Amino acid sequence: MDWDNFMAEIEADIGTFSKEVPETVKGFGIMGKAAKTNGALSEKTKEIMALGIAIATRCDSCIGFHVRSLVRLGITREELCEALAMATYMGGGPSYAYSAKALKAFDVFSGQG
Repeated sequence: MDWDNFMAEIEADIGTFSKEVPETVKGFGIMGKAAKTNGALSEKTKEIMALGIAIATRCDSCIGFHVRSLVRLGITREELCEALAMATYMGGGPSYAYSAKALKAFDVFSGQG
């Protein structure tokens, strides 16, 4: 998968859809901002949780968004791989394959691949 092109395409698609449902998008944005605010859990921890859910639900675009956020938040490859090991453990074979996709996305977005 070409992660850069895939994400550009999905962002364009989301932009088109967002124009059709601006109030929904506004509400989703408010909810996301509130959910990601540092509190008892850091934003990084919350993004790791979101990535695990993205892997479990097999959502390629979600994997892309959350891996990019984790790169921005400074996750190391080692931290990511430990999180992916847990996602694989909890989700079995399908999560194994999607964890591999997430690692590839990390390598692309972090400039390591």
